[in-house]
Amino acid sequence: MIDLYYWTTPNGHKITIFLEEVGLQYTIIPVNIGAGDQFKPEFLNISPNNRIPAIVDHEPADGGAPISVFESGAILLYLAEKTGQLIPQDLRNRTKVLEWLFWQMAGLGPMAGQNHHFNAYAPEKIDYAINRYVNETGRLYGVLNKQLADREFVAGDYSIADIAAYPWIVPYERQSQNLEDFPNLKRWFEAIKARPATIRAYEKAEAFKAQAIDPDKSRDLLFNQSAKTIQP
Repeated sequence: MIDLYYWTTPNGHKITIFLEEVGLQYTIIPVNIGAGDQFKPEFLNISPNNRIPAIVDHEPADGGAPISVFESGAILLYLAEKTGQLIPQDLRNRTKVLEWLFWQMAGLGPMAGQNHHFNAYAPEKIDYAINRYVNETGRLYGVLNKQLADREFVAGDYSIADIAAYPWIVPYERQSQNLEDFPNLKRWFEAIKARPATIRAYEKAEAFKAQAIDPDKSRDLLFNQSAKTIQP
């Protein structure tokens, strides 16, 4: 059983998509980032960078005590290795998947995140910052579009590289991007959007948001789950 410490963000969606794809049992533990749950000591014991998502695996492969994992890329890699799914076993294809996983973690996610911040959340509209991150997001879309010119998925077969990138493309309009400018990326995007596991993951996210979880109830659940013994 996997406990998933989650909120409805692109990084949170990565993990629900993976778990739905492979069919692992999991329980969602809400971490209400609007209420500051990510700074609670009980969550910091699991995710010292005070960011979601994080997981606790109660049945690790070594048969030992439960183990916690934070950072979405590390979680995807951990779960792929645990299940033997969505990551190639041969050296060359595995390396390609890891390249594109880290490309997302180091490039697409942070740049799109800054794009969101300066476009939507910054108290002052700074043209330089907006243009910088909109343009860099567009450049990264172009990199992905080129990579997809001669293959169905980012690194060949569908993998954690695709799962990592997809949720950061979902809010493309908010990032001031037009998928019509990136036809290969658009084809890939629509293919992943139509996958049953993706549909289930986003349906869960919508239901989760619709519940309008009470912040106090969320924090109580977080504390109770975190009280379990884990191995960092």
